[in-house]
Amino acid sequence: MISFLTTNHPTLFANALPMNTSWKFALTLAVFTATWMPLSTPAHSAEPETLPLWTDEELGSTAADDTEVLHDRGERNAWVTDILRPTLTVYHADPAKHSGTSIVICPGGGYGGLAIDKEGHVVAEWFAEQGVTAGVLKYRCGGGAHKHPIPMGDARQAVKLMRDHADEWKLKTDQFGIMGFSAGGHLASTIATDPQTGVNFAALIYPVISLDKAVTHGGSKKNLLGESPSDELVHQMSRDEQVTSSTCPTFLVHAGDDKAVPVENSLRYYSACIKHGVPAEMHLFPTGGHGFGMFRGDRPVDQWPNQLKAWLQLNELLD
Repeated sequence: MISFLTTNHPTLFANALPMNTSWKFALTLAVFTATWMPLSTPAHSAEPETLPLWTDEELGSTAADDTEVLHDRGERNAWVTDILRPTLTVYHADPAKHSGTSIVICPGGGYGGLAIDKEGHVVAEWFAEQGVTAGVLKYRCGGGAHKHPIPMGDARQAVKLMRDHADEWKLKTDQFGIMGFSAGGHLASTIATDPQTGVNFAALIYPVISLDKAVTHGGSKKNLLGESPSDELVHQMSRDEQVTSSTCPTFLVHAGDDKAVPVENSLRYYSACIKHGVPAEMHLFPTGGHGFGMFRGDRPVDQWPNQLKAWLQLNELLD
């Protein structure tokens, strides 16, 4: 049973796992206090490397055609739009903590642009410091020629690119993950529920999940599917309806007062996981709104990275 906290004390989390499963994911239901460890400059000196997802021939464009715009919104809060040349920027794990685990991070932005720093680079730096190789996906979006299935194709290619470098980067082939924030959470959930991608775990942070008009984020739906998508396409792209017993274990975070992407999105995905016997852990906070990213702070909602780290350790994805 899930209970909603109505105070400003730390969050509730729930792990769902059938008792007869062979998974190593443990059944837990608890309320606990976590202390957020401030983000710091990575101790190791490895610089991130940016890899193109596609060749110029595959894209049908060259660098001269690039129209990308980077909007400065203050420290570590850049916003990027008009992406024509998608990339994966890889932050290599701290060698002293290297776990072999890797993750592709999908920033949010309503499928209209990307919050590339607070939901991308800042997060990847944190993962690298924990011993996880993390790639920030700069995917095409914004409607028009970049509606569905373009973002999903970029995400699939990013996972493939990570796998292609498994030997070089010393990555474990059974420890590939996908993560997303807001609309990026929707994109990540399309990968998590697609058996062809073979990802092993997912982290969805205040994600858009359902495209049901009762609970969806209207801007994300319009930018992804256009003005009048068919009922069939809406059903197909509502990812709670695509969860199966083969969906990968998932970590979810959401705030109850999120006005942009209602918490029902995470609830629907979590319920679908329970229904199909998929291990899932969900952290619900009474306050926090939308778009809180991974910033330092002392609010309960700011503690979720520690809870994610604990989940990764519990499931032997971190040492």
